[in-house]
Amino acid sequence: MRSKEKAPLAIQRFTEEADRLLGVMDRQLGQHAYLAGADYTIADIACYAWTLSTTTVMKDVLAGSLATKPSLRRWLDTVGARPAVQRGMAVPAV
Repeated sequence: MRSKEKAPLAIQRFTEEADRLLGVMDRQLGQHAYLAGADYTIADIACYAWTLSTTTVMKDVLAGSLATKPSLRRWLDTVGARPAVQRGMAVPAV
């Protein structure tokens, strides 16, 4: 059950943790094409939807953070362009 009231401390904590994780991903992606190295793996599949949500659902909170992570943006574009990923992301809309 969700609280009807906003909890500023919880929002701050989640935002900071999300930014930290995005930074870890961006550093890794600055050295490798994909999260686990040179090849597309289950790590990319598992992380894609959550990471994409940071550019949509959490955009207002993380917009500044995302602007400083070019490798992450490249990875989102690369993974998102895969036909199988596009089909998979369309499933919830059905």
